[in-house]
Amino acid sequence: MSKTDTIPRPLFDVLENIDESPLCITQYIESLSIPSGLKEFSLCTEFLKSYAHSKDTFTAYRREVERLMQWSWLVCKKALHDISRNDIRDYLQFVSDPPQTWMSTKILNRFINDPDGLRKPNPDWRPFVAKVSKIARRHGKQPSKAHYQMGNKSIEAIFGVLSSLFTFLQQEEYLETNPVALVRQKKGYIQRQQTRKVTRKLSRSQWHMVITTAEEMVSEDPQHERTLFLMSAFYLLGLRISELAYTKDRMATMGNFAPDKRGLWWYTTIGKGNKIRDVAVPDELLTALKHYRTHLDLPPLPHREESTPLFPKFKGKQGLGTRQIRSIVQTVFDKAINKLYAAGKQDEAEDLATATVHWLRHTAISSEVEYRPREHIRDDVGHENPATMDKYIDIDRVERHRSAQSKQLKPSFEKT
Repeated sequence: MSKTDTIPRPLFDVLENIDESPLCITQYIESLSIPSGLKEFSLCTEFLKSYAHSKDTFTAYRREVERLMQWSWLVCKKALHDISRNDIRDYLQFVSDPPQTWMSTKILNRFINDPDGLRKPNPDWRPFVAKVSKIARRHGKQPSKAHYQMGNKSIEAIFGVLSSLFTFLQQEEYLETNPVALVRQKKGYIQRQQTRKVTRKLSRSQWHMVITTAEEMVSEDPQHERTLFLMSAFYLLGLRISELAYTKDRMATMGNFAPDKRGLWWYTTIGKGNKIRDVAVPDELLTALKHYRTHLDLPPLPHREESTPLFPKFKGKQGLGTRQIRSIVQTVFDKAINKLYAAGKQDEAEDLATATVHWLRHTAISSEVEYRPREHIRDDVGHENPATMDKYIDIDRVERHRSAQSKQLKPSFEKT
């Protein structure tokens, strides 16, 4: 399948504007002369709206659906209705090596406002973004379109999202078969390990440096009490960033902390699948909560259904969103990285430089499996499948390695 030099335009705006597609997008789709193009656009819009309960999921699905539509219409010259199993194979080859005209080196908004306040496509936006790791950027390396590479998780996401999309189109009686379901040997597109091992977690020394750094930041500026409690909550509750952020649909408030009739404290949150769960609050975090609230001139413990944001902004009445939380955590990471370098721990520093906020959740879970029953951890962190907990346990790997340590290059001749 040949590539195209045609520069694609964005199709779907942010969730808040998904129902208000600019007229120029309708005109753009009509200009492509794709049969049922507008109908497909409408159906795909409805598909994406079904994920409105999760902004992160919506964003991920929008990216994959949009790329497929652009490739189908501009490169394959087909409507989605006519996409076959072989076309899906061609598409996978395309996304693994997209033309540079379809790429940028930074994330940009799909749509921008013109001087009159009307939404219009951002001419600099592209479907693919060439990135470099945080450690590479720290060493001065810049993103390069020539070195674009798609990882296994991205390929897995393509199969998952597109299969869901085509199933939806089947249910809407727009097409008869799901071409993704017809692709055999999907595993051939994804590199797999013999055993799955979580490496995206901090070592004990890294976490000690991180939390110590947060404590030192408080001693330098009391406003960092918020930073310290944020880091403490991530580690002691094992939460996702969306479960601590303040968003339109999910507002993390002080009232999320509450005792039951036995006087046991829990943190109530909404996790994946829009499911409510209670997370057991350790005594140390409850003590930290009292200290943190005292700093905010609040009573030591929250009252039921208290609406005060859990992490209030310094200005305004709202709480911190995911972007602000990521920024705070990264600031702590960066300071800890510099301290590790200064201590001569280069390997630890460079490993921490690749860490993201989600590593804190993995770190929390991995530390708990050493002393808590797995089913207790599973319920706290919101894992439905008990087998999911297995990937956090390194004991089997340690024993396997230990049994191999006595292997000899020149076995002894002693009889056994």
